[in-house]
Amino acid sequence: MIIERVKYILWAADTDRAIAFYETVCGARVVRRNPAIAELEINGAVIGIHGGGSGERTWTGLAFQVADVVAGAREVVAAGGLVPREPEPEDGEPPHLAMCVDPEGNEFMLSRKRH
Repeated sequence: MIIERVKYILWAADTDRAIAFYETVCGARVVRRNPAIAELEINGAVIGIHGGGSGERTWTGLAFQVADVVAGAREVVAAGGLVPREPEPEDGEPPHLAMCVDPEGNEFMLSRKRH
C-alpha cells in the first residue's frame, strides 16, 4: 500500500467555529473545503474538521508543541477553548503540559520541549 497523505479528523457541530479556533490558536490555513469537511494545514500536518459532530468531550490524542504552554493556554481560552488542567511547574522546571479543549469538545494537549 502506498500512503498518499495522512490527516487527523476532528468532529465539529459548528465547522466554522472550529476552523476559526484553529486559525486563531494554531495559525491553521484552510487548504480544502467542501460541505462535509475542511482540511487545515498546521505546521505541515493536516487536520480535517468534519461536520456532524455532537460537541461532546472527546480525547483526540493531538498534541501541539509550543515554546510556552502557559501563554498557549491563555490563547486557547481567549479563542473560546477551555483549559481544564492548568499548566503547573514540575520538578523545578517551567510547566510543560496543558490539557485543553476546543469549542467543539475535542480535547488536546499543549506541550513544550523538555531539555
